[in-house]
Amino acid sequence: MGTRKLSRGQHNIRWIEDYCRIPEGKDVGKPVRLRPFQKKIIRGIYDTPTRTAIVSMAKKNAKTSLSAFLLLLHLEGPEARRNSQLASTAQSREQAAVLFDLAAKIVRMSPDLLSVTVVRETQKELACPELGTVYKALSAEASTAHGKSTIFAVHDELGQVRGPRSALYEAVENAMGAHDEPLSIVISTQAPTDADLLSILIDDALAGHDPMTKIFIWTADPEKFEDPFSRAALKAANPALGDFLNEKEVLRQADQAKRMPSKEASYRNYQLNQRVNMQNPLISEAVWRANGGQPDESAFYRYPVRLGLDLSARNDLTALAMEADDGQLSHVKCEFWTPEKGLEERARRDRVPYDLWVKQGHMHACAGASVDYDTVAQRVVEICEKYQVISIAFDRYRIDVFKAALDRLGVELPLVPHGQGYKDMTPAIDTLESRLLNLQVRHGMNPVLRMCAANTVADTDPAGNRKPNKARSTGRIDGIVALAMAMNHQAVEPEMPVTGRLIAV
Repeated sequence: MGTRKLSRGQHNIRWIEDYCRIPEGKDVGKPVRLRPFQKKIIRGIYDTPTRTAIVSMAKKNAKTSLSAFLLLLHLEGPEARRNSQLASTAQSREQAAVLFDLAAKIVRMSPDLLSVTVVRETQKELACPELGTVYKALSAEASTAHGKSTIFAVHDELGQVRGPRSALYEAVENAMGAHDEPLSIVISTQAPTDADLLSILIDDALAGHDPMTKIFIWTADPEKFEDPFSRAALKAANPALGDFLNEKEVLRQADQAKRMPSKEASYRNYQLNQRVNMQNPLISEAVWRANGGQPDESAFYRYPVRLGLDLSARNDLTALAMEADDGQLSHVKCEFWTPEKGLEERARRDRVPYDLWVKQGHMHACAGASVDYDTVAQRVVEICEKYQVISIAFDRYRIDVFKAALDRLGVELPLVPHGQGYKDMTPAIDTLESRLLNLQVRHGMNPVLRMCAANTVADTDPAGNRKPNKARSTGRIDGIVALAMAMNHQAVEPEMPVTGRLIAV
């Protein structure tokens, strides 16, 4: 009876178990015995053509150790390619060192690996001189990320990237195009929001758009588990629960989060691998998506329209929100302005695709280095001529400059001053929140407004009043501020009466 030939994945599993040692924990130094879920991942990567593999599960399930095993496979194991460069990426130097340290420990505990490997501690490098292969740990904090032409990369804890972009990730991925069969391993606990890079990659993989992208995800789906503190929910996100992951400790953390609401967000992210914003945003992603239907354009012609205008700084984001209330639903449209000069730099700084949104028509780019208020004023006038605008609630910041632009156009508009403190913003926030919770908004999933919603964090005073806090929020929130002002029907009356669509001077 012949011996069955091992698949590529099985061959790699055997090499790891033959040559690698457990780097940390109670079984440190013992030969690795891969668990079924780890073998599933390895077979899934290597037994069919794979360009990118995304592995996501809760913390403490040995994700980084698995990454280290795969890294050594490509450095000096059966997957090694002569004279190739390998890399791992992380957002901080500290995180970048974690994978290097584990791989170095595995090498030092294996006489066979140590005999062919050079460990360069200060450079965070491993090298196999016999094959000419070199691995280096890279971080977003360092300037050494560019210029590397890697054939294999591990993107460690990519969920820490906020927004849809990472310069380090893009630099490494773009450089890998020079090779015939590059392989990227993305391994991380989930990111906070749908708009973050890891979430975008996961959702695209789950949609099956690219057969060479493989997804291995363990998460406690909120729709499947009514009790997020149950063992069943924990098991769904922790494949090692009850094995090398201490079940008693994890259950203790679940009980603590159940008793202490302040710990629930981190528990859901770290132990259940759910997308949870640690900043406790004013509007949850689920609620925002539930109101994502398209607004009825005819409502803007049939019903009074209220506007909210947040001018912000001239070199930042200016937002205009439009609301038409038909008595049951709030139909919402928004427009945004940003300076054309420095657009790509601000996109990198804020980690959002402003340049793409301009091309897609979701934002207006004003020529020059600042937002041109004459352009904004002209557009507001056009909207007032098109619809029956009964009020334009505005933040007093730089409104004098905007009014000067209106004067140059020779028009008056129904302007309503709207404070940004607790007194005026509390009813505005309450109205916006109530309508969203009751599924009474149709905002059409405008990506810029969606970004603002995901970023918005509110302050609360001892009396329970609330207002958005731009300092504590994780990014631009101008669109939500403008929308809340537009929806605040309790605002003071306009500074001038409204007759028709526009009053000309």
